[in-house]
Amino acid sequence: MAITQDGIPVEVVEVVVKTGIHGEVYQVMCKVLDGKDRGRVIRRNVKGPVRKGDIMMLLETEREAKEIKAK
Repeated sequence: MAITQDGIPVEVVEVVVKTGIHGEVYQVMCKVLDGKDRGRVIRRNVKGPVRKGDIMMLLETEREAKEIKAK
């Protein structure tokens, strides 16, 4: 039995910073390619390797990650 969920495609426009205890999380800027927020650029946290130009599927585009500031 396969469970499928529709997602919203986004393109990574910039990898901002690497974060997390072990550096496994990236904060990226993504451009929404479809849906009601089409064209909007949002900041998201992504676990795992990611680079500029990658296409990801997000379940929602309303939430945005807080900017990480260096101490």
